[in-house]
Amino acid sequence: MVLERKGNTITMATLPTFFRKTDGGPAGPRIPAAPKPEIVRDLFQLRALPFEDVFFQSKAIDNARLVREADPRTAGRCRSAIGAACLTLALCGAGMAPRMANRIAGYKLEELRAAERQLVDQSRALQLREAELLGPGKLEQLARERNLALPSPGQVVNLEPKSEGAMAMAKQ
Repeated sequence: MVLERKGNTITMATLPTFFRKTDGGPAGPRIPAAPKPEIVRDLFQLRALPFEDVFFQSKAIDNARLVREADPRTAGRCRSAIGAACLTLALCGAGMAPRMANRIAGYKLEELRAAERQLVDQSRALQLREAELLGPGKLEQLARERNLALPSPGQVVNLEPKSEGAMAMAKQ
């Protein structure tokens, strides 16, 4: 092991001894170890920061004159992305269409039921009004307003009823 000192830094290098043939047998001659140099440190010196010796320089770069080169594959990628999005939208729409149709049909059915209830209420009101207008009390009131009198029993002429067995004859 060799220690070299350059300024405040100490570098260490090792020499490979197992590839070297020596005369002293398989282990080779014993080389006494070099004495380790004593490192004197200043107690108040901070340790070095990482990448302290790396300097970054910035330079203003003007790319205003650069023109981007057209990529011929970009248009194809864009079209395929648009096609995939349209296909996805169509599949989602096809999957949701029956559900939306059922919901719209339900709304229409409820609207028709409400219209039916309204028409039934109007029909009942009209039937009630008709019953009031055709009732005997209203007819008597109208007769009094127009000075109509009930016929006397001698003024009533009963028509002869047709026999039930007679039928109308067809002209030949």
